[in-house]
Amino acid sequence: MRRELATVEDTRAFGRELASSLRAGDLVVLSGPLGAGKTALAQGIGAGLGVTGRVTSPTFVIARVHRGPLPLVHVDAYRLRDSGRIDLDDLEIDEELDRAVVVVEWGDGVVERLSDSHLDVRIERRDDDVRVVTVSGVGPRWA
Repeated sequence: MRRELATVEDTRAFGRELASSLRAGDLVVLSGPLGAGKTALAQGIGAGLGVTGRVTSPTFVIARVHRGPLPLVHVDAYRLRDSGRIDLDDLEIDEELDRAVVVVEWGDGVVERLSDSHLDVRIERRDDDVRVVTVSGVGPRWA
């Protein structure tokens, strides 16, 4: 699936739409350059899942759990990529995965081993600030 998103609100709306296909145990890996809209997309997913509270970037805390009918675990793996200090296993994401949707910003190449299936969501910015989002399912869940 490929979609062009002209505004931040379009990005959040796409996240809400995407959330309607998600269920407990799903892993969503968001990739794209700084400022591409990964957090806005995660906000839309959170809204679509009906989580409580505001979904904000977890850059400094690495991971946040947002409670709701279907919880959202929102992770920023940017500092995990090259730090060598924080192991993904230390976050115990795999323990949350069975009962929540896990969305990981900057997760490509880092978190795929957590599940045999995941959604790969790539966000690119065009020169006119339109975002082009490509969603690909990986593994048996998305076959």
